Amino acid sequence: MQDIIAQLSGYGPMLLSAGKALAVLVFGWMAAGIISGMVRRRVNASPRIDKTIGNFAASIVKWVILAMVLVAVLGIFGIQATSLVAVMGAATLAIGLALQGTLSDLAAGFMLVLFRPYKLGQYVEIGGTSGTVVDLNLFFTELATPDNVQIILPNGQAWGAVIRNFSHHPKRRCDFGFGIDYGDDADHAMQIILDLANADPRVHADPEPWVRVVNLGDSSVDLGVRLWCDAADYWGLKFDMTKSVKEAFDKNGVSIPYPHQVEVQKAG
Repeated sequence: MQDIIAQLSGYGPMLLSAGKALAVLVFGWMAAGIISGMVRRRVNASPRIDKTIGNFAASIVKWVILAMVLVAVLGIFGIQATSLVAVMGAATLAIGLALQGTLSDLAAGFMLVLFRPYKLGQYVEIGGTSGTVVDLNLFFTELATPDNVQIILPNGQAWGAVIRNFSHHPKRRCDFGFGIDYGDDADHAMQIILDLANADPRVHADPEPWVRVVNLGDSSVDLGVRLWCDAADYWGLKFDMTKSVKEAFDKNGVSIPYPHQVEVQKAG
């Protein structure tokens, strides 16, 4: 019995250290979340600072605190910080080779925040993937598609891809194409479209609405329409104008050709 007690007492310091390490780890993890949240709120509260920077700064603070917690936990087990630095220095090459993608994402994250090709809340297309920017942190960019699907894009891929930012400029050009029958008056049809555009308050007067005959197709005279509007009004204007032109053409007797087959009866 005494031997068992002696053996258990030998594990006492180790168990105590493990308990302290666990407490520091849990407290540090909670503190990292709380402090990073405070940093995000304080930075985002300033109207002069973009929210993208707030999220990125909070991410940096969180990982720095977690790194400090790791050093403290190792110190509890008797591993000094100087020894840790030496070990990390010796293992830098191996870690760098193993985590090339992660380190690339980290470097790309800094570049994205520095040059800011997109910000939170903007609708973008990155390498063929489209969505609204929900988050940008140290390692990845989070997008939400129009049907609310989450997309996680590593920063390394985002920085190396072609980025199309549909929300960067305050206004956008809304393009349309309409086909009318060869027997219809093209000037009359163009005037109908111009009247609808001028009556819509979302359409900008400068640049002025543009309507031209752009092509003579196999079965239709093709009209091209270019209207400028606020970026936020783009889709609403596109859908509403398409419907309004169709209704106005029907009301004014302008035909919209469509493909159809004609049966030919053979004699005999």
